[in-house]
Amino acid sequence: MTPAQLDTACLALTGATKVVQWGGSEVYKVGGKIFAIVGLGGRLMFKVTDLAYEVMTESGMARPAPYLARAKWVSFDDLEGLDPDEVADWLKTAHRLVAAKLTRAKRSELGL
Repeated sequence: MTPAQLDTACLALTGATKVVQWGGSEVYKVGGKIFAIVGLGGRLMFKVTDLAYEVMTESGMARPAPYLARAKWVSFDDLEGLDPDEVADWLKTAHRLVAAKLTRAKRSELGL
């Protein structure tokens, strides 16, 4: 997946925004809450379900995301080596998981 494809996939999600913070990391949010981060060097991190976290980390497919593992976030070192369709599905899930924790009013405001 290219950075442009990732950007397109994230911003196509309802209510998604992007900001650059923490020294140049691209941070994708929904309702002000983070659902994915692309750090310097192309490291991709995003929220996953409890089951996906176990499968991805135990199989070696992904690593626990630094500082975010307790919240079930995973990390991939090489964005370029990932399948675009698979990543787009993972990002949809990350977006859905984070959006589900927003208030009912905020979800309504965002059209979710």
